[in-house]
Amino acid sequence: MDKANPLNTSMMGRTLNVEKDPFRSKEDNEKELGSEVPYLSAIGALMYLANCTRTDIAFAVNLLARFSSCPTKRHWKGIKHIFPYIWGTSDLGVFYSNNTKPVLLGYADAGYLSDPHNSKSQTGYMFTYGGTAISWRYQKQKFVATSSNHAEVIALHEASKECRWLSSVLRHIQGASGLTIDKNPIILYEDNVACVTQMKEGYVKRDRTKHIPPKFFSFTQELERNKEVDIQYIRSSDNMADLFTKVLPTSVFEKHIQNIGMRQVQDL
Repeated sequence: MDKANPLNTSMMGRTLNVEKDPFRSKEDNEKELGSEVPYLSAIGALMYLANCTRTDIAFAVNLLARFSSCPTKRHWKGIKHIFPYIWGTSDLGVFYSNNTKPVLLGYADAGYLSDPHNSKSQTGYMFTYGGTAISWRYQKQKFVATSSNHAEVIALHEASKECRWLSSVLRHIQGASGLTIDKNPIILYEDNVACVTQMKEGYVKRDRTKHIPPKFFSFTQELERNKEVDIQYIRSSDNMADLFTKVLPTSVFEKHIQNIGMRQVQDL
């Protein structure tokens, strides 16, 4: 990889054609990679980076890790796309500054049918403190969402649970350190207007929502009523959780990396 040309993004392009999607399972006419190809070792190393400091590669690694039991040459090509990107951004990492306003913000998003092969969607959320990422999660949803709104409700539910935990930890640290405890609600951004409205106005049993388990509404709505969380709408282009749910254009990808507090040493 030291002789490869650096790349601008961590992920290969995807197509709406399911049969040509590079992130599909092994087909009958494809050969499985042998033990001489270090696919599992590469996935393990990349997952360590994605979970610790390199949130920018998280979605690509999450997709490729699903084929660890039966990888093919096509999946290995996806691995080899990530390494040149890391090679060109080896000094990129999460930068925490003491010159920013200490505010906890959350971002939630869902990628509807991000795995079209089994009709599963993707959950992604991120929390920043002082403008830098401190907590993030990305995973395929366990339920088959019947609409983009359904997928967003599930993602917002997962983000709300993390929000309550982070809020309690933050207030414990502030109290133990003798600082003023911030009792303002945590702003949690969501880019689905219908989902934001449902969380603020209450669960309404309608044809489009009556099949969604009420628990996905109840917990978040309780936090909203208790003023622990303030669900607000944000444009999709400004939702930093998009990093974990879909393939992004290079310009949007680079903007989100900057917004979550990732910097290269040469820029400091």
